[in-house]
Amino acid sequence: MNKKRIFLSEAHKGGREFFYIQEVFKDNWIASEGPNVIGFENDLQTYLGQNCFVGALNSGTAAIHLGLILLGVKADDEVICQTMTFSASANPIVYLGAKPIFVDSESATLNICPIALEKAIEDRIAQGKKPKAIIAVHLYGMPFKVDENYVIANNYDIPILEDSAEALGSSYKGQKCGTFGDLGVLSFNGNKIITTSGGGAIISKTKEIKDKAVFLATQARDNAPHYQHSEIGYNYRMSNICAGIGRGQMEVLDDHIVLRRKMHDFYVELFKSIAGVTVFAEPNENYFSNYWLSAIVIEHELTNGIDREVLRLAFEAENIESRPLWKPMHLQPVFESYPYYGGKVAETLFEKGLCLPSGSNLTDEDRGRISNVILKLFL
Repeated sequence: MNKKRIFLSEAHKGGREFFYIQEVFKDNWIASEGPNVIGFENDLQTYLGQNCFVGALNSGTAAIHLGLILLGVKADDEVICQTMTFSASANPIVYLGAKPIFVDSESATLNICPIALEKAIEDRIAQGKKPKAIIAVHLYGMPFKVDENYVIANNYDIPILEDSAEALGSSYKGQKCGTFGDLGVLSFNGNKIITTSGGGAIISKTKEIKDKAVFLATQARDNAPHYQHSEIGYNYRMSNICAGIGRGQMEVLDDHIVLRRKMHDFYVELFKSIAGVTVFAEPNENYFSNYWLSAIVIEHELTNGIDREVLRLAFEAENIESRPLWKPMHLQPVFESYPYYGGKVAETLFEKGLCLPSGSNLTDEDRGRISNVILKLFL
């Protein structure tokens, strides 16, 4: 096959990344600290606003792990987690010896369902185990129902760890995702809207919590002239080189958001005359999505039997990547024994949903190839 691969979401260079990397080598700051790390954190803090404090880490998974530790989660505690998400949202619960409690999605945002959330909390309390924290995810860049879920969390005095790994630049009622929760999480993996090649960040409301996260992320080394440790620490800090890439990427973040949203508009226009296919979109004007990934749901009963797998294979035949929506965690072999609350919303979305190529660096030629597959299949 000679056709160039069209990826779901590919890293998109901005042009200034190498400038910051050169500074690293010029000053010999080849370490897990340095001016780029501090600069990247400051860039993120300025962008997010809300008087937040950001600690740069080596992955979003590390940020979730540290976030749970900072919220006091310990072995045998229970943590509620949105079932429709990547496994990195749930794995750190198990790292700590705690128990994940999975909750269904609602169809408007694909994110954690407030009704199922409250049912899960009430039932766990009735069983004598109040959940220690809630992990809610802004899936594919779409904000979850912030108001509804926070009312419930606050009523029961349970903190929310806000997984914004896919939602940098998204907002709800004008406030940036990642800044609502008691703690927030970002990811800069190679497929995210901006990348540091691999990396993440933890967002807190106070400098004290940010400093504690950084302390734990640098092996929890006490303030002493020798190496002394009073707590278990982790090797989770972002490198100065990766942070340099991030600084260059921050300069084009808003441009990347515009381009991702244009890809979403491209799919809305493409599918508008195709019955049985719905493009996942913002529920109302309160929601602003970076549309990190554009997604569709296909009702095969209305498309002459064409389902998401038929379309996925048609794309693959043309060397175009697409992917089913996240398989819910409660259906994953590693998590299927844990409690689950809700119906079949997440399960149905997985069965019928497909993520489409959404990169900010896709060309008109790429869009033409994508269009040809869809139009040939459906029309």
